[in-house]
Amino acid sequence: QVQLVESGGGLVQAGGSLRLSCVASGRSLATHDMGWFRQAPGKEREFVAQSSWTGAITDYTDSVKGRFTISRDNAKNTVYLQMNSLKPEDTAMYYCTAARETPVLRLGKGEYWGRGTQVTVSS
Repeated sequence: QVQLVESGGGLVQAGGSLRLSCVASGRSLATHDMGWFRQAPGKEREFVAQSSWTGAITDYTDSVKGRFTISRDNAKNTVYLQMNSLKPEDTAMYYCTAARETPVLRLGKGEYWGRGTQVTVSS
């Protein structure tokens, strides 16, 4: 059994930065794609970023390209999301997810999900 636990969210001003972390426990997810989704109040959950299991291939939703960076440390069973130049539009609950196949994660059908960490960006 695998559990994902996110941390690092908080309240920041526009233009600030946060680094989210997601730690997996139970077993190694080194061979899984890992990524992040977010959900703002009143909106559908949306894809944010993903990383292949090696970290060599990454992908981002257009709205965060150039500002967010996903990375992972498989030895620590952890994935990160470095968020720079934050905007109020980034305000959302951020969820960590893991999947055995890239398109499965991208479509929001990951095998494992965390319970989320709140990011609030003030203007």
